[in-house]
Amino acid sequence: MMMTTPSDPTPPPGRGSDGVAPSLGDLDSTTRRMRRQVGSKFAGVVAVAVLAFVVQGLVRNSALQWSVVGQYLFSSEVLSGLWTTLEITVAAIAIAVVLGTLLANMRLSKNVVLRVVNGVYVWFFRSVPLLVLLIFAYNFSLLYTNLSLGVPFGPSFVTFATKDFTAAMTAAILTFGLQQAAYTSEVIRAAIVSVPRGQAEAAEALGMTDWRVLRRVILPQAARLAIPPIANETINLCKSTALVAFISVPDLLYSVQEVYSRTFQVVPLLVVATIWYTVIVSVLSALQWWLERFMNGPSRSGRARLAARETL
Repeated sequence: MMMTTPSDPTPPPGRGSDGVAPSLGDLDSTTRRMRRQVGSKFAGVVAVAVLAFVVQGLVRNSALQWSVVGQYLFSSEVLSGLWTTLEITVAAIAIAVVLGTLLANMRLSKNVVLRVVNGVYVWFFRSVPLLVLLIFAYNFSLLYTNLSLGVPFGPSFVTFATKDFTAAMTAAILTFGLQQAAYTSEVIRAAIVSVPRGQAEAAEALGMTDWRVLRRVILPQAARLAIPPIANETINLCKSTALVAFISVPDLLYSVQEVYSRTFQVVPLLVVATIWYTVIVSVLSALQWWLERFMNGPSRSGRARLAARETL
C-alpha cells in the first residue's frame, strides 16, 4: 500500500505565498516604499530635533524675561487693547461681507452703470495702500469740513460735520471695512459664478423670483466656496489692525507700546502681543474649520449613520 505525504504549504525560497516568484518591478516598488518610509521617519526626527532646539532657545533666553511676560499678559491695559483689536476685526469683516456681497452682485448685473461703479470701487481700494487710506480717513475732515445730503447743485436737506465721524476708532473700522470689501467682493463673485447656471434656471422654472433664487439657491452654495478665502482674509485683517497704532487707536499693539515706553521692557511686551495675536488667529482658524464642516454637512460616515437610522 502506497502512502502519500501531505504537501508542504511553505512556498519554496524566493517565491511568494502563491508560489510565484516576484518580478523585478515588484522588488523595485518594495524598495522604493521602504526608502520612503525611512526618509519620512528621518524627516520626522529632524523636525522634532529642530523644534526642541527652538523651544529650548526660547525658554533659556533670559532676554525674553518670561516673568515680565506673565506679569503683563493679563493686565487690564493689554486686555483693553485686545478687546479693541477684536472690535475692529469683527466690525470691519461684517462691513466687508455685507458690502462685498452687494458689490459682487453689481459686478454680475446686466446694468452697465452698476458694473462700472463696482469696477471703480474695487480698482481704487485695491490700488491705495492700507496705511495711506487709514491716515487719509483720519484726516478726512481737513478735506471736507461738512457733508450734505440733498439735491445736486440744489438745496441741502441734512448736513453732517465730518469731525464727528472721523474719530480714530470710526476711521479705523470704516477704512478696514471698505478696503476689505473690495477683496471680499471678488471672492464672493467667483463663488457665485462657480455655481452651475442650470440650478438657477431650474429654480426660475419653478416660479421663484430672482431675489429668492439668489437667497435660497445661489448664495448657500457659494458660501461653501467663499468661507475658506474669506476666513483667510479675516485672519490677515486681524493682523493688519496693528496699523491703527499710527492714528493712536488703543489696540493691542498700541497698548503694548504704551507699557514698554514707560518700563523700557520692549522685548517681553512684544512677546505678550505675539502671544495674543497667536491666540486670536488660532481661534479664528478653529472657527473656520467648524464653519466649513457645518456648511458642508455631515461627513460620509455621518451620512451613513443617518441612513442606517432611517432604515431602522
